[in-house]
Amino acid sequence: MSEPTNPVAIAAESEVVEATVGDRAEGVLTVTITRPDERNALNAAVREDLADVLAAAEQDASSRVVVLTGDPEGGAFVAGADVTELRERDALEQRAASERPRIYEHVAELSLPVIARINGHALGGGCELAQACDVRLAVEDAKLGQPEINLGIIPGGGGTQRLPRLVGEGQAMRLILSGELIDAAEAADIGLVDGVFDEASLDDRVDELAGAMADKSPVALEFAKDAVRASGQMDLDDGLAYEAALFAQLFATDDKDEGIDAFLEGREPDWSGE
Repeated sequence: MSEPTNPVAIAAESEVVEATVGDRAEGVLTVTITRPDERNALNAAVREDLADVLAAAEQDASSRVVVLTGDPEGGAFVAGADVTELRERDALEQRAASERPRIYEHVAELSLPVIARINGHALGGGCELAQACDVRLAVEDAKLGQPEINLGIIPGGGGTQRLPRLVGEGQAMRLILSGELIDAAEAADIGLVDGVFDEASLDDRVDELAGAMADKSPVALEFAKDAVRASGQMDLDDGLAYEAALFAQLFATDDKDEGIDAFLEGREPDWSGE
């Protein structure tokens, strides 16, 4: 029997991850972490299965945008890492577990746009997972933070690096050194999330945004995400040069011609992704 190659089929074999395509909008893959009894905490199984689903999504023509969320029965987006696993590791084991790419890099480096649908608390590794996404939309009663300091450790999934880039060094220091949690409204004020909605409105906005992204050229989406991500890793001159190079490369694609022809002809474009 051949191995499943699309994200929905791969998730169907997982006990901790679910996936659907097209439920929100055409081209939108919704990936749900399903460990409700552990508040959707990240463990080795979640990390491995989620990475497999995301890798398959890159090869799946029906997946153009990913929405990442948590099982609503868990009362959290992702409540953090599995503390029991952390307690059992020694330094050598943790060093091996920290080898990149980890799930955070799989999310951040995915060629597809990723929207974090933060439908509950996003703490510790869950907050870091959200930070690795491209856009973060949160329900108003969510709490976010990096409480690792309360356990005698520090954020280890990118929080000390991605959080300052999102909210500034001072705010990142405040959250990481105190371990305090903030509500979604404050998270929006400091730039940690990009929108806050009541429970009834969250899905409407997630679906609207994901659908709008999925409606665009897949190759242009990939290049645009790559260019914006590069802005946090390059100085301005190098970033401008990189943007120009990507912009020029798009002029070799069928989608560039289709997009401009559709505009001039007053019709909707029919993207090929090539």
